[in-house]
Amino acid sequence: MIIKRLSLYNFKNHSEKKFEFSPQINCFVGNNGVGKTNILDALHYLSVGKSFLGNTDLNNILKDEDFFTIDAEIQSEESEDNIKILQPKEAKKVIKKNDKSYDRMADHIGYLPSVMISPYDSNLISDSGESRRKFLDSMISQTDSEYLFDLIQYQKAIQQRNALLKYFAKNRVWDKDSLEIYDDPISKFGTKIFEKRRTFVEKLNPIVQNFYQIISGGKETVSVIYESHLLNDSFESLLKESLERDRMLTYTSKGIHKDDLLFEMDSVLIKKIGSQGQQKSFLISLKLAQMSLVKELTNKTPILLLDDIFDKLDDNRVSQLIELVNRESFGQIFITDTHRERTESVVKKINEESIIFEI
Repeated sequence: MIIKRLSLYNFKNHSEKKFEFSPQINCFVGNNGVGKTNILDALHYLSVGKSFLGNTDLNNILKDEDFFTIDAEIQSEESEDNIKILQPKEAKKVIKKNDKSYDRMADHIGYLPSVMISPYDSNLISDSGESRRKFLDSMISQTDSEYLFDLIQYQKAIQQRNALLKYFAKNRVWDKDSLEIYDDPISKFGTKIFEKRRTFVEKLNPIVQNFYQIISGGKETVSVIYESHLLNDSFESLLKESLERDRMLTYTSKGIHKDDLLFEMDSVLIKKIGSQGQQKSFLISLKLAQMSLVKELTNKTPILLLDDIFDKLDDNRVSQLIELVNRESFGQIFITDTHRERTESVVKKINEESIIFEI
């Protein structure tokens, strides 16, 4: 998948910007605050329909304007498509492919797979399990069109069950039969999600280990381990066993919404023993493994978004990383940096067709 052209209108701090991209490496250089990361965020929107920074859509409209538009021409092996994202201030976001709106936003996910490597990745190690679950869900959603539907249905059933538990507690009533209505959809969708997560992580782990050895050259061994209540019990049993506890807590205490990924180095959590360099190398290995697995499962080459990568690694490591990505045929790359000379010295040695945009 190649993004040939991109047009931005009223997106964040860009009133109007147009780009024609190289199929290989594209760099956005300029001082801090000029909007380099915002361009990567627009590319991320094209992939998954939302900001990687977690901003709400309305907050991404340029101040005093009524809408933003992201418009792109995307080349695949089969066709050339136009993707347009329109967010008005007073209406729902619309995503169109060749002027036809998607019936569901979820139907767009997986069309243009992407992987982002940014300074915010460190949160995957330091934050709670929620951020790692979201990361896992995002990876699988780009490879499996049914997964996002199953996840939405599961979350809806959990929310309804939790609302009923809170209602019972508030009104000092109890109706076990009403609560059990949700057991079937929770078990059905939750078990499907569990199986897909487990299979995906089993495939991901050895690829992470391989890239870590290439990038770090270290003697230590890293692992990505899937942790879930369902590893040792069925969903039906979990719901029955935790019923009284759920009644006291007024929420569903067990299930795949409590899953986590354990990032380990030599069988110890990497956040406890990994140096800053080891953690950076692990995170980059994780993202490259994501690219490799998405490519394998979808037969589509994801775009790679590298935000402020020079601030994470020294110039030599950056050069090694980009060479590795090129060697693995990972496809189109987008990079932001504050120093043109530094960027140019690295990317031009690797690929003469790279383009550097001054922002």
